[in-house]
Amino acid sequence: MKDLFLFSHFFHHSHSFVYFFNFVLVIIACVLTARAATKKMQLVPKGLQNILEAYLGGVVSMGRDTLGSDELARKYLPLVATIGFIVFFSNVIGIIPGFESPSSSLNLTLTLALIVFIYYHYEGIKKNGIVNYIKHFMGPSKILAPLMFPIEIISHISRIVSLSFRLFGNIKGDDLFLLVMLSLAPFVAPLPAYALLTLMAVLQTFIFMMLTYVYLAGAVTIDEHH
Repeated sequence: MKDLFLFSHFFHHSHSFVYFFNFVLVIIACVLTARAATKKMQLVPKGLQNILEAYLGGVVSMGRDTLGSDELARKYLPLVATIGFIVFFSNVIGIIPGFESPSSSLNLTLTLALIVFIYYHYEGIKKNGIVNYIKHFMGPSKILAPLMFPIEIISHISRIVSLSFRLFGNIKGDDLFLLVMLSLAPFVAPLPAYALLTLMAVLQTFIFMMLTYVYLAGAVTIDEHH
């Protein structure tokens, strides 16, 4: 992809700068979208306000179904909705010629995965206490505890790999697919691809948010799970 035209190459060609340049654009897009949607709040939402309210309502509904509690769904709404915003814009910006998806870099996906990993463990310890939280790693039987504990530890660590590499791999593949299509037929062939890549961007955002809620549910609702 080194020969691909990118607007960031006007300033610098290093991979780190390309990532930083596009990630800053993503943050600016997120902030401007949020400000535009809340600038003139109306009782009957219209336009962008209506779209974002539907988005937030969908995130709360997702959390309610996963956590089984409207209160918990709303508690974690800021985290999950913000992650969704960042992931979506990071995915979509790569579809636009001249830009590269920050989510096609492990710098972003691994950072988001670590944030989710640390936060859901923190919430689990805060809600259940460190002793009870550690106990749930040992399984339902004391006999199986020596076997279950290392398996659970490995399972939780693998979530970092799963979250980060799933998003990174899919978006990196999408970028390469679009690059090939633009190289073969820059005016005709990419048109159907844009619809497919947009769908994939939305799907990967949904998966990341859903898994965040699932991991939070596993950490804060230990009693219900047992």
